[in-house]
Amino acid sequence: MLPAHFTLAHWCILVAALLPIVCAGIAKYGLMRTPPAKGGYDNNHPRAWLARQTDWRARANAAQANTFEAIPFFFAAVIIAHQLQASQARLDILAVLFVVLRIVYIALYVGDRANARSIVWALAFFINIGILFSGFR
Repeated sequence: MLPAHFTLAHWCILVAALLPIVCAGIAKYGLMRTPPAKGGYDNNHPRAWLARQTDWRARANAAQANTFEAIPFFFAAVIIAHQLQASQARLDILAVLFVVLRIVYIALYVGDRANARSIVWALAFFINIGILFSGFR
């Protein structure tokens, strides 16, 4: 039996898992040291604070929620593709492409580029389907 090792696609799972944290950081950017009474981040009531945000902060929070929604399918697709012994090179390329598209998606969401964001979302979704079926024979 060959020793197990992390593939590039496995590392993409880790990166994808960190993306919602990045989105939360964007939403809170610059307000961590400002007292809540002056509009700063309120760690005692983080969800209520985020719900009151507008513009790019609200969009960063929405991107965080959408990124959390995309993660389970991506994780499952990568794991299933590995179990089905998909071509590792193809799987790695698709996984990296998915992560890159999700990073672009976040940037477009925060930047209020709704149409482009929707296109990138769809591309990432179809890439994820490609990952899922990459081991199909």
